[in-house]
Amino acid sequence: MSLVIASLAPVFLIIVLGAVLRAQNLMDTAGWNGLERATYYVFFPAVIIMTLAKADLTRVPVVEVGAALIGAILAMAALLLALRPLLARLFGMSDTSFTSVFQGATRWNSFVAIATAGALHASVGLTLTAIAVAAMIPLLNVLAVIMLQRYAQGRPIVLGPTLKTLIANPFIWSSAIGIVINALGLQLPLILVRFGDILGQAALGAGLLLVGAGLDVKAAFRPRGLTWLCCALKLVLMPAMVGSVCIALGVSGVPLQVAVLCAAMPTASGSYILARHMGGDAPLMAEILTVQTLLAVVTIPLALNLVS
Repeated sequence: MSLVIASLAPVFLIIVLGAVLRAQNLMDTAGWNGLERATYYVFFPAVIIMTLAKADLTRVPVVEVGAALIGAILAMAALLLALRPLLARLFGMSDTSFTSVFQGATRWNSFVAIATAGALHASVGLTLTAIAVAAMIPLLNVLAVIMLQRYAQGRPIVLGPTLKTLIANPFIWSSAIGIVINALGLQLPLILVRFGDILGQAALGAGLLLVGAGLDVKAAFRPRGLTWLCCALKLVLMPAMVGSVCIALGVSGVPLQVAVLCAAMPTASGSYILARHMGGDAPLMAEILTVQTLLAVVTIPLALNLVS
């Protein structure tokens, strides 16, 4: 438990630093937006490509971990759709609010996951997290876009824009590139390897600062009932489902811990941007994101302790 806390503490301190720097107006909004684009489109894709390209995927349970994560996401999505009429009655939840609840209960912050897994388990942790990225990001993006199209915009599901969003997602194309390089056994030139590694080192610090800068602390003072529900679903039920499926499939040790770690992450910071751009309930999304991130300081160590 002490090792987990020691590994997580620097991660959350950088998140806090990001919030402080944003409050002190060290950079204007344009500066933070520029850093976010660079991190999203350049730094983190470099981490994923280099990790997957160099990984020995035969030594980690790729299929089992991927199946557990995908299965838990689909089960959570089905549960939320089944509960939607009940939640509307109990909480007065609108269709647009449902899209934020959906994102808050299913999506995960890969910035925090990669930094934490690397701190805990070095290259093996990064490899397993990259596998989680490849397994979860395409599915989560499809589901989020579909829900926003259906319940926020009131439009039928349109395949073209959904596929366009997927193809443009840097986590998806970087995962594909890394897997292809690995599968073909290509040996990258040393210059490219070092270039990618340096970019990857920039990703972790920048990504965590952005998480902190995006928090809306004022929104966390009086959370709504829907926010507490989202926290329970994402921070408690999701890692419990992933851990249970992993154990049933015979996954143990570091792979089990990393799978549970990924499932226990608070929702993605990009969920707020997507909600804002596609007509979802952006204020509720910001509230869910902030409260989950604050609670994760406690819930992630507890989840990892249960599978250690």
